[in-house]
Amino acid sequence: MAGHRSFSRRSFIQTLGAMGAGLGLASALPVWAETPTAGGGKLTPVKLAWGQTAVCQAPISVALQQGFFKKYGLDVEPVNFSGPTDALLQAIATGQADGGIGMALRWLKPLEQGFDVDLTVGTHGGCMRLLAPASAGIHSVRDLVGKSVAVSDQASPIRNFFAIQLAKQGIDADKQVNWVQYPEDLFGEALRKGEVQALATDDPQGWLIKHREGLVEVDNNLNGEYRNLTCCVLGLRGSLVRDNPAVARSITQAIVDAQQWTADHPAETAKIFAPYVPGQVPIDDITAMLREHTHHHHSTGDQLRKEVAVYVNELKLINVIRPDTDAQRFAEHYVPELLPEVQHAHMS
Repeated sequence: MAGHRSFSRRSFIQTLGAMGAGLGLASALPVWAETPTAGGGKLTPVKLAWGQTAVCQAPISVALQQGFFKKYGLDVEPVNFSGPTDALLQAIATGQADGGIGMALRWLKPLEQGFDVDLTVGTHGGCMRLLAPASAGIHSVRDLVGKSVAVSDQASPIRNFFAIQLAKQGIDADKQVNWVQYPEDLFGEALRKGEVQALATDDPQGWLIKHREGLVEVDNNLNGEYRNLTCCVLGLRGSLVRDNPAVARSITQAIVDAQQWTADHPAETAKIFAPYVPGQVPIDDITAMLREHTHHHHSTGDQLRKEVAVYVNELKLINVIRPDTDAQRFAEHYVPELLPEVQHAHMS
């Protein structure tokens, strides 16, 4: 991860600024004025960024269609983003969006560098997969030594997750594994051509290619201690949490409700979300993906702080987070106490 070791705050901000320029988001948000509804009530306008094709964000489509946002007094405008999670975070930190969901392993480094975004709820676990053909002889992450692995980018949270698993076994993922960057839609071709022997990917791509190509799932982020850890989090602008805690609480609670509804109704969620998935993926396949994710796991408060601290310490193992960063203080700073009453709700 040499790129991380030499990554200056200035270059990071400049890079995000360039990526953010293509987001197509409004340059400024409306003041927190209430807008009238048809029924005479008042709703608070909110801009929520989301990756429409990411199946793990299906609960946002649920919250929109099932009225969870309106239930808590919110008029949510979903803003689709197709760029990297870093661009999403930059949009939130600069006020172009009020919040969004992304992978924790992607967000923590920018937060360490000072981005003003608070993490208010962990949304689910699952969706990262390490896949390989049965003929590749890869039965565990240790077997990646000397192999080539396809990744979407060199700072991918999926790459980092499996690099962490290698580091725990004393293996230097930078030197002993060849990570090769491809667009995700070319992963299958890279595998068939023998350019790589394994894929480190996420859903829906991961689940679909596993079943279409008959691949073995070597590892994922629901094994062992990760079964009860979130992988994705809802981030809200720090200024919103400080200045409008009631609005921040409403957004967070609506997401919690939508996550639990998804866990309880995966088939119905799949029907709601299906129009957003490219390639006309069968509803039964989307349902199967959702059932493999832990949408019942929506940690907040102290529980989320514990999970964030775990990831901060793990990212130190691969030189993404500075070794002198205090994981507990980091978690206490970036995870506010908005919904303490649901800390352990519906947790497996």
